[in-house]
Amino acid sequence: MVHFVGAGSGAPDLITLRGKNLIENADVIIYAGSLVNPELLNYAKDGCEIYDSSRLSLDEIINIIVSAEGDTKTTVRLHTGDPSLYGAVREQMKRLDGLNIEYDVCPGVSSMCGAASSLKAEYTVPSVSQSVIITRMAGRTPVPERESIESFASHGATMVIFLSAGMTQELSERLIKGGYPPKTPAAIVYKATWEDELVLRCTVGTLHETAEKHGITKTALITVGGFLGNEGEASKLYDASFETEYRKPCAK
Repeated sequence: MVHFVGAGSGAPDLITLRGKNLIENADVIIYAGSLVNPELLNYAKDGCEIYDSSRLSLDEIINIIVSAEGDTKTTVRLHTGDPSLYGAVREQMKRLDGLNIEYDVCPGVSSMCGAASSLKAEYTVPSVSQSVIITRMAGRTPVPERESIESFASHGATMVIFLSAGMTQELSERLIKGGYPPKTPAAIVYKATWEDELVLRCTVGTLHETAEKHGITKTALITVGGFLGNEGEASKLYDASFETEYRKPCAK
């Protein structure tokens, strides 16, 4: 059996209880060494075989899994954050399907959630933005033309931008071209929830200047939007005059 496990946003105690239990009982762990906090490997039992996937090709990863299956061992494939976001899990699952190897997925705390907690922010603020756009700049992995930064920026919604810390100059220019005013609040969160986390608040216009000043080129999440400001209305959820299934409105 293979378990794809989300390692969480960084801090070792932010893995789910299920994920921790799977690590503790694994015979083989293949972890994303460049992104997963190695402290999580302290949960592994004695004798567990541990492999760093940052040094492996897809074929090599699958070969390790096939070997483990042949020895009736349980494998944990430990991915950063939540496997469903930029985890490259689909290609692995497709290979396992072809080999009739069973697997399941244990969700994890995404770095976008970790970043929000570090910022003490809510992505969805009434009258500011009720939508979150998760995207990235094109790099070695292309982005469909219809999903350009400019097209998403035109909505003025909250944006969470992965895998783009090394392209902040172009990112800033394209966000402004798409419709965000240069003074729109932005933030760079380096290694959210790790011990060496760094939170840098800036604007869309000063995004590159801020990243350059602090030497940020990777392992950082970029957030953009009015949710980082002070504007917005209170939700109706706790409004005394708002009726819900559980609460009647208070008489005035």
